Amino acid sequence: MKRAELSLTQFSFEEKLNLMEALWADLTRDETKLKSPAWHETVLKDREEAFAAGKVSVSDWEQAKKRIKKKVS
Repeated sequence: MKRAELSLTQFSFEEKLNLMEALWADLTRDETKLKSPAWHETVLKDREEAFAAGKVSVSDWEQAKKRIKKKVS
């Protein structure tokens, strides 16, 4: 397979994010080609068990995004 060479310095930050979103949308179009690593199932199971045991709580996605943005800014 030929490697694509792009001069990323020519793109703005916003353009780079748009490129990443476009790449991700394309990569995830066929879920059968996207395999999770083996450890991922273990992590998900542990989190489900912690939630069921009341050890963790959940947040509304919009609230969670605001909280994350506040932490990183």
